[in-house]
Amino acid sequence: MVLGEVVKVTRNYQVTIPVSVRVKAGIREGDRVRIEYDEVEGVIKIRLLKRKRTTIRLGRSISVEEIEEAVEGALDEITR
Repeated sequence: MVLGEVVKVTRNYQVTIPVSVRVKAGIREGDRVRIEYDEVEGVIKIRLLKRKRTTIRLGRSISVEEIEEAVEGALDEITR
């Protein structure tokens, strides 16, 4: 199945990825994507790059329970 919509190219050669495509591909604001041109098929492909881990400095000690809660929350977000 091919999922697609018509979009306009701006003066700066930018396009907006439609919501239906973003959702299906799992693309979120701030993500990095790779744009490829397939010469054989004559199509442009957008590939989502792996997300980097976010590191934050809390300035305080945190408990194992807080870590587990954060991990569970992140896993819930990923599996939605």
